[in-house]
Amino acid sequence: MKLEKKIGIPKAMLYYTYFPFWYGFFNNLGIEVILSNNTTKKTISDGASLVVTETCLPVKVYVGHVLDLINKGIKNIFVPSIQSIAPKIYNCSKIRGLPDLIRNVIKSDFNLIEATLDKSEKDQNLIDFLLETAKYFKIEDFDTVKKAQRAGFVVQNNFNVMVQNGLNFEDALKNAKEGKIVIPPKKEPKSINVALVGHGYNIYDKRTCMDIFKKLEDMDVQVYSAYQLTLEQMKGGMHSLGSSLYWANQYEMTGCAGHYLQDDKIDGIITLTAFGCGPDSLMLEDIRRKAKNFNKPLLNLTIDEHTGEAGFITRLEAFCDMLYRNKRAKILKEKQKVDELIQR
Repeated sequence: MKLEKKIGIPKAMLYYTYFPFWYGFFNNLGIEVILSNNTTKKTISDGASLVVTETCLPVKVYVGHVLDLINKGIKNIFVPSIQSIAPKIYNCSKIRGLPDLIRNVIKSDFNLIEATLDKSEKDQNLIDFLLETAKYFKIEDFDTVKKAQRAGFVVQNNFNVMVQNGLNFEDALKNAKEGKIVIPPKKEPKSINVALVGHGYNIYDKRTCMDIFKKLEDMDVQVYSAYQLTLEQMKGGMHSLGSSLYWANQYEMTGCAGHYLQDDKIDGIITLTAFGCGPDSLMLEDIRRKAKNFNKPLLNLTIDEHTGEAGFITRLEAFCDMLYRNKRAKILKEKQKVDELIQR
């Protein structure tokens, strides 16, 4: 099959971590990037119909997005195998095995672009992975690929700057693709501040997370996530919890939680995890135990394709009501102390 200068990228899983880089990289090589549509009920049901029931929700969503690209007529679909991002730092088995999964469950006629990144292997670097990817499009010149790599880092870094300064995910991505950096004005403080801890594909896919950011903002809650943190801050969070790094996405869970547990402005922590995720269950247990030491309320929300929105909202409202009561009691207690000092 002749390769067109187009590549489809599923809007799921590692899209929420690496897409700005992929966009800059492929765009610099003259390859048009086509995204799947936003997740819908059909996306999830289509993906779930092809995998075993026990498969976690993010993978079911991913399979659905690959099908969406195929239905759009996209022949080249980027499904990399990101095994390891650093020596002995691994992704979960489902992410590592995505190309094999897609190859075995989807029998349509398309090109699977499936380069492998494994930094636990001796002498493998990012540039080797990118050269393997570009080779699918008959691009093998080292300098050309190196230039595209730099272009990818520019888009990714611009995106990171904007989300770390509080710009929402969609606007930061739009501006980064256009080569712009937009720093939003400071927002008026809200009544309470909450840290939302979870992987990007769980908290930023509006369909799977029930648009949790908007729901919390409608409750007058300011939401913070790992996207507002630097790598150094997340490393500090890991250290504060006494945790060692094993999973590639552990920073955005344990590192994020550890940082915000120490942050006095954060009134409570909400973790959002997919049902049946083994690595997340281990990280969540670590976070739960350590949260008690910081005396900070924590709510865990678990999602799958059967999660009902009504119950989801009820739990959010109950948690936020508790945070409001706690904060009000704290303010009244502090005021009482001041009044007693004045009376003396």
